[in-house]
Amino acid sequence: MKLKWEIIHPDQNTVPQLIRQLGLRPLTAKLINNRSIYSLKDAKRFLKPSFKDLPPPTLLKDMDKATARIVAALEKKEEILVFGDYDVDGITATSLVYQFLRNAGAHVSYYIPNRITEGYGLKALHIRSCALPRKAKLIITVDCGSSSHEAILEARKHGMDVIVTDHHELPDELPQALALINPKRRDAAAGLANLAGVGVAFYLIINLRMQLRRIGYWRKQKEPNLKMLCDLVALGTVADVMPMINENRILTKAGLEELQTRGNEGIRMLMEQCGIVPRYLDAMDIAFKLGPRLNAAGRVAHADHAMALLTADNPADAAQHAGHLHALNRKRREKEKEILREIDAYLERHPLDRHSKIVMLHGRKWHVGILGIVASRLVNRFLRPVVILALEGDMAKGSARSIPGIDLASLLAACSR
Repeated sequence: MKLKWEIIHPDQNTVPQLIRQLGLRPLTAKLINNRSIYSLKDAKRFLKPSFKDLPPPTLLKDMDKATARIVAALEKKEEILVFGDYDVDGITATSLVYQFLRNAGAHVSYYIPNRITEGYGLKALHIRSCALPRKAKLIITVDCGSSSHEAILEARKHGMDVIVTDHHELPDELPQALALINPKRRDAAAGLANLAGVGVAFYLIINLRMQLRRIGYWRKQKEPNLKMLCDLVALGTVADVMPMINENRILTKAGLEELQTRGNEGIRMLMEQCGIVPRYLDAMDIAFKLGPRLNAAGRVAHADHAMALLTADNPADAAQHAGHLHALNRKRREKEKEILREIDAYLERHPLDRHSKIVMLHGRKWHVGILGIVASRLVNRFLRPVVILALEGDMAKGSARSIPGIDLASLLAACSR
């Protein structure tokens, strides 16, 4: 299957205006225009992202309800559990909310499930095995929870409130959470649908800090500088491959500036492991160096190793955790190469039908945590949707990746009917 190139031609009317009014080089003006930026105002925002251009948190449905409940939990010294996901977006969102609440004096802990044994999302078993033993009264999910109907009902049965912060697609029927903050809600104001899970969590923190300021909470302790937490937002946003426009561009720019000058101790040690010079750090370094190492923890071990790095309090611990993540990433690469070698050998014996519209492959003893990366590699190679399955007894677990224009999730969901 061959790529079909589609050449975008810039608008001949707006390009000269951008050149004249902003003093841009012709090529820069054309590139900006090809990104659907036509007005002077939008061009300025794109070229010079600023916090003042961030849309307000209250655009997100249930935002005030969620922050009011967290304020009450802080005042009552209730136990709060932050429940996250095991990818970079989920790990950074968990770290962001956990560290903010801890610094605000909250009684807070966190939990990230094991990718292999527990799978994605908040489940009823987590309420019984994690939230109840910790005597949690409030659960805050980050980068997950939008489909956790059973778990939220279980939490309510035990007198716990659940605040969901997420950015994934929503089911037709929403779970009965106290608050469900997701920019993809049909009843949410438009404009924030491109936020990563960590971006949604950051918006919660913005609103929470503001609410605490109103009640004079920060008279007792130092009010946190939220820009210093943007390094986590940048990591999660870039690693989750979110569009670098609007609020994502603003937050990522701020995060890169933090990492280039100071930033999280653990991330700086990981940068050192990768050979990244801080002042030259860019989004490509996050995508291809930092992100894979943080992801490796959840893929071949446990995401707690990445959390340990992001919450390290001193250089010695941070350096140790960074070295461990570097080793886990090396292990991940070796397992990935093993699977790809096995696939290549199989395809040499059984070539793909060039007319097939999907690639589906399976094998035994394949590491489930690696299959998503393998599927992505094969999508780039074959330019068609790919499903990779690991067989375990009479069960199969796997990952799938698609190409633009084909909603593989909907197609697979239709197969279950």
